[in-house]
Amino acid sequence: MSPRKIIIDTDPGQDDAVAILLALASPDDLEVLGITAVAGNVPLPLTQKNARIVCELAGKPETLVFAGCDAPIARKLVTAEHVHGKTGLDGPTLPDPTMPLQDQHAVDFIIETLRAEEEGTVTLCPLGPLTNIAVALKRAPDIAERIQEIVLMGGAYFEVGNITPAAEFNIYVDPEAAKKVFACGAPITVMPLDVTHKALVTAERNNALRAIGTPVGIAVAEMTEFFERFDKEKYGSAGAPLHDPCVTAYLIKPDLFTGRHINVEIETGSDLTLGMTVADWWGVTDRAPNATFMGDIDADGFFALLTERLGRL
Repeated sequence: MSPRKIIIDTDPGQDDAVAILLALASPDDLEVLGITAVAGNVPLPLTQKNARIVCELAGKPETLVFAGCDAPIARKLVTAEHVHGKTGLDGPTLPDPTMPLQDQHAVDFIIETLRAEEEGTVTLCPLGPLTNIAVALKRAPDIAERIQEIVLMGGAYFEVGNITPAAEFNIYVDPEAAKKVFACGAPITVMPLDVTHKALVTAERNNALRAIGTPVGIAVAEMTEFFERFDKEKYGSAGAPLHDPCVTAYLIKPDLFTGRHINVEIETGSDLTLGMTVADWWGVTDRAPNATFMGDIDADGFFALLTERLGRL
């Protein structure tokens, strides 16, 4: 079977970086058509730079990287330096990239690629706020039916919020964009906090990454050691959750995850619950299902896959 064609839309972020590395380490499974940067964990000048840093760390400087939207559709940008550090990739010391940033805007690249490739053959993989995807859908409504699948990291149900009591960060930053995406009609698979909080980088798992002994393995171990301090203090957990690599892992090995096809709506009108993913997990409404909302992960299988693949770079 030929590799699945994907566009990674991202706001790196250490866990975004690991997701990108996993994709680039898996060319038999995934063909990365391009990486589109969006403002989120840190502002756009840093996310587009970080995406290129990660591509060079992977030894894949030929990867196409595009800069996209620098602010949410209707709101002021909220960032997460308190989690990811001032650069977004705090932890390891990595050189500035020498590979070019593409001149084309990320939204134009998404639209052009979906129109150029055969219908139903391109998967969008948003790892940050959904601004770029929503703007593309608004500007070119015809692309919705051409999308094979949208596999995104965002939202929560049982784990509720990590940036507010009710909302997960990616959805909260641009809830209007999320509302647009969830209503677009394309097949959607969601990796919420309910799953990602079970993908914890324990000391043993981090030691296995470091033991790879390559620049990639060591850098990933240093990234997770940096941002785990926030989650361990906040949740009292054994390590940091690797949110975004769940998206890539699902594309490579979907049987690591289980979930339900349900209705998911995005709250945009409430100050109290802004950005909440209202997931009808128990089927108590008559709203039509619009997303496969994952609820569990084989964490040992996930880390085995991650460690093996990162060892290839």
